[in-house]
Amino acid sequence: MTQLDQLKKFTTVVADTGDFEAMKSFKPQDATTNPSLILQAASKSEYRHLIDKAISEFKGGDLSGQALTNAVLDRILVLFGLEILKIVPGRVSTEVDARLSFDTQGTLDKARELISAYEKEGISKDRVLIKIASTWEGIKAAEILEKEGIHCNLTLLFSFAQAVACAEAKVQLISPFVGRILDWHKANTGEDYQGDADPGVISVKAIYNYYKKFGYNTEVMGASFRNKGEILALAGCDLLTISPGLLAELAESEDEVEAKLTQENAAKDPVEKISLDEKTFRLMLNEDAMATEKTAQGIRNFAADIVKLEKLVNEAL
Repeated sequence: MTQLDQLKKFTTVVADTGDFEAMKSFKPQDATTNPSLILQAASKSEYRHLIDKAISEFKGGDLSGQALTNAVLDRILVLFGLEILKIVPGRVSTEVDARLSFDTQGTLDKARELISAYEKEGISKDRVLIKIASTWEGIKAAEILEKEGIHCNLTLLFSFAQAVACAEAKVQLISPFVGRILDWHKANTGEDYQGDADPGVISVKAIYNYYKKFGYNTEVMGASFRNKGEILALAGCDLLTISPGLLAELAESEDEVEAKLTQENAAKDPVEKISLDEKTFRLMLNEDAMATEKTAQGIRNFAADIVKLEKLVNEAL
């Protein structure tokens, strides 16, 4: 039995890609996308028909300027999501514009628009996760959306403070970025971390144990992996979203996979429960240089890729 098949026994495997063929090959339960992945896919000829379809639906209509560009962009996201949902049996994550990361109302409006667009296509909102950056404003928007039955995936999550705030907001799912945490520590210390010593692995393990020990229902989905070792060190996590390259590595090996994260181990964790208001959240996040830098950088990068997508759309228009 391959490592991928073994992993699927105790962790929900999610495809971290906008590539439909990769999803068909590895048969994940769910799929996640982000502006960078959609941009990569949209630049390939085999996905051009989705861009053309989105443009054809709005070209010659009442909208113009930025309103037209925004409408086409949202349609592209939904069209990719619809295609993905034909392949995966579970959920697709669709991301809110990263430029709304500090705008609670703007995030709410965009999330509701995206869910409405899916529902018009006959897709239940239970099959869609709205991806939102783990800023205070994003977490507060997610808290409201969850009460409306719109489930959220809080992304760009690098710190314990962000994770605790998400749990207290009763968010459906969080995506701690394992590999980007590793990147920062390697760059700042020069050390080559492996397996259980990987700072990204340590972070996700601490979050998982905290959630399970104190009975939070928020799902933990490790994301942004740099190597197979990180994935195997987090076997047993609720979900792991994995790129096609690493899915292929897991599918090519038959070495044994053990569950490293378990409810039993979480119950023994000596961690104490904390509660965060906005001031405490901001202070804790500020004290974590890695999380502060990587959250900001992630928002900038996703925003830059949205701008590139806009340029692609405007050229086509």
